[in-house]
Amino acid sequence: MNDAIINIRDAKIYQGDNLILEDVNLSVNKGEFVYLVGKTGTGKSSLLKTLYGELPLKEGQATVAGFDLRQLTWKTVPFLRRTLGVVFQDFQLLTDRNVNENLKFVLKATGWKDEKLMNEKIADVLDKVGLKSKGFKMPFELSGGEQQRIDIARALLNSPKLILADEPTGNLDPETSDEIMQLLFHISRDYGTAVVMATHDYIVIRKFPARMVRTEKNRVLDNASIA
Repeated sequence: MNDAIINIRDAKIYQGDNLILEDVNLSVNKGEFVYLVGKTGTGKSSLLKTLYGELPLKEGQATVAGFDLRQLTWKTVPFLRRTLGVVFQDFQLLTDRNVNENLKFVLKATGWKDEKLMNEKIADVLDKVGLKSKGFKMPFELSGGEQQRIDIARALLNSPKLILADEPTGNLDPETSDEIMQLLFHISRDYGTAVVMATHDYIVIRKFPARMVRTEKNRVLDNASIA
């Protein structure tokens, strides 16, 4: 049985007509935690955007959570995204509604209709991130760390096989960063969710070591080191 959630072979990744990464070969298995590191402009975001269907894959082969990226259409991209969770650096919460309404908005957008089931799912993900009493808070009433936990809760709504986290500790102080990292490792370990986390934060990587993949000189280097 193949446990690969991400499997990329001989891929070239473009942003428009610009070749960003070439000869990309990468596998990530169920429950695996992988750091994606590299200088700004070396293709980390382009790789993540390809994985969740924002950038089309034009050359090579790649599957993500069973979806063939070469076969994606505007109709099938939403189905791919239901199997993924995406965590952003700047939280991207809707500021005009409370936490529960933020989470319900995502459930409705991904096809949920039953009010009772939606409420149960929201309670479940808030419990998983340790914020079950915060559902009626507005985003501005939450600390940065709490907003990032809500962002992670949102990523968990559709029980994803894969979480793509783009600089999730970038706007947080060190203590809060540690809490978010512990939460992400817990999700990876206890729910079997693969996590690919783009980061510049080598302090975090030293504290929470895991496999590291680096973007450099139009390539993706696997099992990279901090040095």
